[in-house]
Amino acid sequence: MSTNAEEVRPLLSAALTGAELLRWYWTLAELTGLAREMGVPVRGGKAAVTARLAAALDGLPVPAPPVPAAPRRAAGRQLAAPVDGTTVIPQGQRCSQVLREYFVREIGPGFHFDAFMRAYVAGHAGHTLAEAVEHWHATRARAAEPQEVGAQFEFNRFLRDWYARHPGGARPDALDAWRNHRSRPREQGVPGGTPGRRPAPRTY
Repeated sequence: MSTNAEEVRPLLSAALTGAELLRWYWTLAELTGLAREMGVPVRGGKAAVTARLAAALDGLPVPAPPVPAAPRRAAGRQLAAPVDGTTVIPQGQRCSQVLREYFVREIGPGFHFDAFMRAYVAGHAGHTLAEAVEHWHATRARAAEPQEVGAQFEFNRFLRDWYARHPGGARPDALDAWRNHRSRPREQGVPGGTPGRRPAPRTY
């Protein structure tokens, strides 16, 4: 008996199993609606809501929602000009204009506070600004690599990958490909997985 018929996305309801939920693309609004119907917490973003729903549909303990972050402490003493390479980064230092001006002087106009430098300033109190400059140069190769997009930004990740495969492609074609992509099931039982292969050829 042939099994080549196209699968149709089921109705999102409490009658699904967790595995079936994970096989298909759902918007956050759809998932939130079902979660509220089932009394499942909706905090924490799409991935967290999906995991809780999958557990609830299978009759398993529902993962607890994240604990709200504690209020930020007021920043401590901030560096003031003039600073040089021997200046030590204090606890709570922000990526301030004073630091930006110093790094531009030392590194050049191409300097900017990217994820690597923001993390260094935030996590390296007690280190000098000269060491921060060394960190900038040491991380340029990694900074030039494509950065992975978070799972909650699946649409953006899909468009990025589509345009990489179709340089110069038109946005309407990309959106048609996205609609086709999200209408197909994911790999069996893989949360956030890519759609599974099907007998019919892909159109994008």
